[in-house]
Amino acid sequence: MLAQIHITFKDGVLDPQGKTVHHALNDLGYDEVQEVNIGKYMEIKLDSASREEAEIRVREMCEQLLANTVIESFRFTLVDTE
Repeated sequence: MLAQIHITFKDGVLDPQGKTVHHALNDLGYDEVQEVNIGKYMEIKLDSASREEAEIRVREMCEQLLANTVIESFRFTLVDTE
């Protein structure tokens, strides 16, 4: 099983890298760009007994290590690889 994890800043948290990219895109003529949010994406291969167990374990990983839950939110998708 493969966990596809997306981590981004929560609403209201300053994203300086996103602001820089946003301004650069506008400067290049992409005036339709309203906002840019920069985040992290990772894939983790799992050998879990069940989909339910994999969901529990991935959520624990995100809450304990992968995301700073004070300022970041996370979401993930599990993909069967067999």
